Formats: sequence, C-alpha cells, structure tokens
Amino acid sequence: MSTDADFGERLETQTVAYLDRIDDCVALLPRALDEYASEGASRDTVDEIAAVESECDDLVRGLTGLITDAGPDDIGLLNTRINFNESALLDFYNELDVVANHTERIVQEVAMMRPAAGVEPFADMREMAARIAEMTEVLAEVVEGFVRGLARADATETLAEGIESIRALESECDELRNDAIETAFADDTIEEPLVYRELAILLDELANTIEDLTDRIVVIASKEPGIVTDADES
Repeated sequence: MSTDADFGERLETQTVAYLDRIDDCVALLPRALDEYASEGASRDTVDEIAAVESECDDLVRGLTGLITDAGPDDIGLLNTRINFNESALLDFYNELDVVANHTERIVQEVAMMRPAAGVEPFADMREMAARIAEMTEVLAEVVEGFVRGLARADATETLAEGIESIRALESECDELRNDAIETAFADDTIEEPLVYRELAILLDELANTIEDLTDRIVVIASKEPGIVTDADES
C-alpha cells in the first residue's frame, strides 16, 4: 500500500514532467511561425509539435488515471486537499491538455491557410505567439506550486505574482489580436483578411485558455487557505 507521501510525490513528479512537455510544445510555436515567415515552410517543427502533443496526451492520461484509480487508502488521510478537490482537479488537468492540443491546431491551420508572412498582421501574430510561450512558462511554475500545495497538507504556496503576470500577458495578446484584425481589414494590399482574423482568434483562444486555468486555480484555492492566489492575502 502506498503512503500519503508516496501519492503526493507521484502526483507532483508526474505533473512536473507533464508541464515540462507542455512548455516544450508551446515554446515551439514562435519558432514555427518564424520558420514559416523566413522560409515559407516549417514542416519539421510542425511535426515536432505534433509529436510532443501526443506525449502530452499520454502523460495527462497517466495523471488522471493516477487520481481516479486511487482510493482513500492510496491517497491517504493526510491528503485531504486532493480528496476534497478530486473532481475539480480532474477537470483542471483535462483543460490543461487543451494548451498542447490548441498549439498543434494553430500550426496546422497556418500550414493549410498559407497566409502571407511579410505583413503587419502576421508580425502581430508572431508577437502573440511569443507572449503565449511566456505565459506557458509562467503557468508551469504556477501549476507546480498549486499541485504542491494540494499534495502537501502542511504546505503554503503563494501564486499571486505568477497569476498576475499571466493576466497581464493575456491583455497584451488581446491588444495584438485587435491590431492584427484591424490592420488586416484596413490595408487594401492584404489579401484574404479573414485568414488573419481566424488565425489571430485561434491564438487568442490559446491565451484565454491559459488565463482560464489560473481562474480555475483561484476557485479551488479559495477553499484552501494554504494556497494564496491574491497579492493582498500574502
């Protein structure tokens, strides 16, 4: 029979491994757009993103299986934060998997739509991708602290700074999305402005998903005094 510490350590270890691969996946997004812009092709990077996304699917199945297959004896009486939040935690991991899935979709859509890269809307989208990669890096730190706080009954985790950073970056993505769409329709030399609109919205949806994950953390943490998500509480 596993001990409380065993379960908590396994959850933390598997989560960190999963977050590392999500971060790897999203970090390839700006590179894929750069390669597309400079060479008109980014097939190898697109394939790499698809391979990492598949790894993420396997890892999240392992994580959700770890939680759903564990009974009270496996989780342990000391892991009350996990017991009380099991359903919300499963939903959280499933939503986290959307980050890798959506990253793969974006690069596939770019490859299919073939937008002209030497225009301002594409440059805005490249900047969005850079902000999203930064958001994902911060998200990994926030989620790691969040799970550590849930897995350790006596832990205190302060996540406010990371959450605020993600929100600020998402706001920057909103501005870049608006600029990309406005320019695409205002510049008569740009063909097929709807293509840029759709791609900018897809990137924005990815940024929104990352911010939504922090909102989920805030909701769960509101019942857990050991996990601080508001700067005023720290």
